Formats: sequence, C-alpha cells, structure tokens
Amino acid sequence: MAELNMLELGGFGGLILLALDVYALVSILSSRASTGAKVVWTLVVFFLPLLGFILWLFFGPRGSTRNA
Repeated sequence: MAELNMLELGGFGGLILLALDVYALVSILSSRASTGAKVVWTLVVFFLPLLGFILWLFFGPRGSTRNA
C-alpha cells in the first residue's frame, strides 16, 4: 500500500503546494510593498516553493484590503 506523505512534492501534495504558492504570489503582487520587496518575495516563493511559502506566511507582505 502506498504511503501518504504530504511533504512529497508530487501528486496531491504538489497540487496543494501549487495552489498555496499561487495564492502567495497573488497576495504579494497585490500588496502595498515596494517593487523591490515584491520582486524578492516573488523570487523566494518561485525558487523555494515550500520554504518560500512558509517564510512568506510569517514574514511576507500582506495583500491590500479594500474598504467597503
């Protein structure tokens, strides 16, 4: 029987990681951070998908919030 390992970057785990990274990238690009900060965070998330997402989650810029 196949062992389910969410840290394996293939199959379902990879799909989840892709969705989380896309969410992070959209949030980075919609934030009010400087262009330089956006570029750095985008590169971190792109080249280090799992670690980059975790770092962004704790330290990255947040997306802008709309006032209704």
